[in-house]
Amino acid sequence: MNEPNKIPIRNLYYMLCYAWDRLKEKDEVTINQEEDKDIYHLLTRILIIRLTALMKKGFYREYKPFHEESSTLRGKIDFPQSIRELSFHRSKMVITYDELSPNILHNQIIKSTLYALLKTRDLSESYRDQIMMVYPYLGEVSLLKLDYKLFQRVTLQRSNMHYGFILNICKLLYQGLLINEDDGNYRFIDFERNHYKMAELFEEFVRNFYRKELLTYKVSRDIIQWEVDDNDHSYLPVMKTDISLESESVKWIIDTKYSIETLSRHYDTEKVKSANLYQLYAYLRNYERKLPQNKLLKGMLLYPKVDQSVDLTYRVSGHEVKVCTVDLSKNWRSIHEKLLEIIV
Repeated sequence: MNEPNKIPIRNLYYMLCYAWDRLKEKDEVTINQEEDKDIYHLLTRILIIRLTALMKKGFYREYKPFHEESSTLRGKIDFPQSIRELSFHRSKMVITYDELSPNILHNQIIKSTLYALLKTRDLSESYRDQIMMVYPYLGEVSLLKLDYKLFQRVTLQRSNMHYGFILNICKLLYQGLLINEDDGNYRFIDFERNHYKMAELFEEFVRNFYRKELLTYKVSRDIIQWEVDDNDHSYLPVMKTDISLESESVKWIIDTKYSIETLSRHYDTEKVKSANLYQLYAYLRNYERKLPQNKLLKGMLLYPKVDQSVDLTYRVSGHEVKVCTVDLSKNWRSIHEKLLEIIV
């Protein structure tokens, strides 16, 4: 079975930086092919570098309520609780107070990710040793069982915005770890063979690439309503574009397809994949009535290159439709130029 061209670690990292909207970090890291044998080792190294810097600055803290028996008066005295527990016999009182603590969700996710990495057999010994130097600095922080909902609960604000990139790395590392239920150890799964995740990354990368690089276009995702005679849309599937680009003169609807094949083969004849083309055609036909008369409507199916480059252009119902590939194994300048070149 064919696979999309092997993506170099550097390009995977750049794609992630675009997808996470972290372009500032894109060129801050030197990628060493000997050390970084896969994207997980690269991200682990970056995580260690970031946490080492964070240790000097201090981990983010938030005020948390504490309720305890103490001989030192601070905050508020809980008189009913003090009487019930006979605290005065011990020359103490039960008090309630707020104190800055590092034991918050942001740091709990970081510590739990480091703990999982330490239990990963694939991790190189040098990175394991470096993690062991960072780990004690999170001694006050509790471990928790990682899941997707925890990452969704994290809130970032101006005072802790620098945690965003670190938590993005933790999330991707968590997604890439597979636990062995027999011994509780982890191993890395092959990042590029997870086609669902790669399809998601490819779409987010291309959308944010155009948002950053095509400043004359508005970049978004559109929900397109079906053009039907009655008003009951409840049974119709939602049409949501992967990427919509709009300038004063043209509207692009782009569907990204991270597929193991760009063209389908039938009796030794290659054809554009019908399901993908029908989907794009439905988007164009149902959107065209909303378009101002002075604006062009164009569509594109965009694939990663597998075994051959494809660059096809058609006129379909009066609209230009492209079927293109981008070779993600090329150097980054070539990828950058290709993505800009196909939007003309």
